[in-house]
Amino acid sequence: MSRTAILVGCAELPEGDGDEHAVPAALTELGFDVSWAAWDDSRVDFAAADAVILRATWDYAPRRAEFLDWCESVPALCNPAAVARWNTDKSYLAELLDAGVAVVPTTLVEPGEPAKFPKSAYVVKPSVGAGSRGAARFDAGADASAHVASLHADGHTALIQPYQSSVDTEGELALVYFGGIYSHAFAKGAMLGSTMDASGLYLTEQLAKAEPPADAIALAEDVLDAASALLGILRAELLYARVDLVRGADGKPLLLELELTEPSLGFRQTDPAAAMRFASAVRQQLA
Repeated sequence: MSRTAILVGCAELPEGDGDEHAVPAALTELGFDVSWAAWDDSRVDFAAADAVILRATWDYAPRRAEFLDWCESVPALCNPAAVARWNTDKSYLAELLDAGVAVVPTTLVEPGEPAKFPKSAYVVKPSVGAGSRGAARFDAGADASAHVASLHADGHTALIQPYQSSVDTEGELALVYFGGIYSHAFAKGAMLGSTMDASGLYLTEQLAKAEPPADAIALAEDVLDAASALLGILRAELLYARVDLVRGADGKPLLLELELTEPSLGFRQTDPAAAMRFASAVRQQLA
C-alpha cells in the first residue's frame, strides 16, 4: 500500500539544504510517495499526507506563532506540534536543568528584567531562534546590556550561558536518534564567528563523522529520557532527536541544545544506511 510523505522546508529552502539527499529514495523503497513542500505553501494539502516531516523550516523564528498554528493543523506531523511548541523556545533548557540533567548553566532573562552577567566569558542568545542568529559571545567582564536590550525590544527572552572554551578546540558533538534509538553522531566546529549561508537562515558549519565516547552517549540517553518525561510521551514517539553536547571545564559532557524540531541530522556525515534507518522510523511512527 502506497503512503504519502511530505518533507517540509521553507520558502528559501523548499527542498532543504541537501542533508536529506538519500532520504527520499529510502522512503520510496519502503512504499512512500515522497515530495518536498514549504510549510507555508497554501497549495499543499498537508492534512491529507500520511507523514509530514519537519526538516528545514528555518524561517520559523520571526513567525513562531504562525508556524505553531500550522503545526497544530497537521495531524501526521513529525515531530508532533506539542514537541515543536516546547522545543522551539530554548527555555526548555531550564526545565531539563531543573530535572537534574547536566546542562550548560542557563539563565533566562524575560523582557523588562535586569540581567546579571557571568564573570567569565559568556554567550547571549534569544530563547527563540534558529541557526545561531542573534547569538553573541562576550569576554569576561564585558557588559552585554545593549544586546540583551535589543533582544528584549524584539520581544525575545534572553538566554545567558557561560562560554564553554572546549568549543574552540573540540567543537560540539551531535548525537542523532531515530524513533528513540541511537543512529549516529557527528562533530560540529565552533559556530560563533562563522559566516551566514546564502539563504540567510543559518550559519555555515564544519561537520565531520564522529564516534561518541561512553559518557556522551550516557548523557544523551538521560536527556531523551528527561525530555520524554517532561513532554509526557514515549521516546519512540520522537521520529528524530539531535542531542548537542560540549565538554565543560571539568571535562564532563554538558547538554548545549536538544534539537527536536528542524535540525540537520548529519546524513552526509555518516553511513549510507542511516537514511534507511530514518525511513524505517517513519514507518514505525505510523504504526
